[in-house]
Amino acid sequence: MSDRDPFILKLETFATLDEGDRDLLRDRCRRVVSLRAKEEIVQEGTDPQVVHLVLSGYACRYKILADGSRQIVGFLLPGDFCDLHVFILDELDHNIATLTDCRLAVLSRDDITALCGRPRVARALWWSTLVDQAILREWLLNIGRRSADERVAHLLCELLERLRNVGLVSTDNTFTLPVTQGELADTLGLTVVHVNRMIRNLRDMSLIAISGRQISVRDVDGLKRFCGFRANYLHMDGARSGRDDLLAESEAFAMRVD
Repeated sequence: MSDRDPFILKLETFATLDEGDRDLLRDRCRRVVSLRAKEEIVQEGTDPQVVHLVLSGYACRYKILADGSRQIVGFLLPGDFCDLHVFILDELDHNIATLTDCRLAVLSRDDITALCGRPRVARALWWSTLVDQAILREWLLNIGRRSADERVAHLLCELLERLRNVGLVSTDNTFTLPVTQGELADTLGLTVVHVNRMIRNLRDMSLIAISGRQISVRDVDGLKRFCGFRANYLHMDGARSGRDDLLAESEAFAMRVD
């Protein structure tokens, strides 16, 4: 794991890590497994014993209804934990699976305890979890109140921001979207035909361009205006501003108390 690894890049959005923090992250994420696309990582109802971190590829959280239909409730991108707080649960209440070929770091309870023993890493992990909850709230708003074409546009805007944050967007605002239209339909509460039509509409408006699995956002501001996208729920801009000083003060206070 290098300093350009998506996991370290993501955590450094939320806290300034020192070399000791980075070394610990590299050490604790050294156990890696590879899974093929559409493999289960954790199934609903199981008693989770380890935590998974996406190093490469796309995974998702999802629920299955009684009729067999699926609702994807979260995309897990490089740098994302799949199940950070599973140790406090008796069983997982949703499924987690790969969408593409993935490399995953597997962390034990001891690994998580060691990471949380570093105040800046612990703060970054806590912040990351709060952002996961904010993303879920925005997805609920997306599927409940936005029109079909706005849903697609909003998801693309979010992926652009999240992937840019971990160094996976090129300078011309192009990123890889290696998911099927069926998977997008399961995410957005639409049919495959509807997803196809909405993507075509965005392309005809010159907001995006598509080449294979590559999405190029040709007009970032235009796409954001179209769907009313505000990146504030991702808490990326200025997340560390003023808070590292507060953390340093709290660390100093804890040392005095000890």
